[in-house]
Amino acid sequence: MNPTNPEAKLAGLGLKLPSPPAAAGSYVPTVRTGNLLYCAGTICMIDGQMTHTGQVGKEQTIGTAVEAAQVCALNTLANIKAAVGSLDQVARIVFVSGFVNAVDGFEESPAVINGASDLFVKVFGEAGKHARAAVAVNGLPKGSTTEIQVVVELKG
Repeated sequence: MNPTNPEAKLAGLGLKLPSPPAAAGSYVPTVRTGNLLYCAGTICMIDGQMTHTGQVGKEQTIGTAVEAAQVCALNTLANIKAAVGSLDQVARIVFVSGFVNAVDGFEESPAVINGASDLFVKVFGEAGKHARAAVAVNGLPKGSTTEIQVVVELKG
């Protein structure tokens, strides 16, 4: 197994890509323009089942929300692979928008979205480091605890 291959790195972490989540409305999971791939928001759902629902500070803790953000990242990676055939095609993760379903006044959104950011760095190394926004909101689709949107640069 090639240790520099992103999918081998996922396996080494004990993780596997879920089936790519289907679009839940009038949009597509990814749009490519030039060498940029814009990924629609993904929530923490695997095989049609929510893994984490509810607000951080109420039904969820920061720790469980970090896990939820990692599930979102895995869904995004599954959509990337479905769009371009292999995670080897990723030149770098450019930008992540992270949303955390949280109680009013919640200030730890960056710590939660680190669940996604840290996974991208583990999988892609330096190319996984990205610009980012991490904000708390009072609701997400299907009661999801987290959601991320990602912009990826693809190789040549």
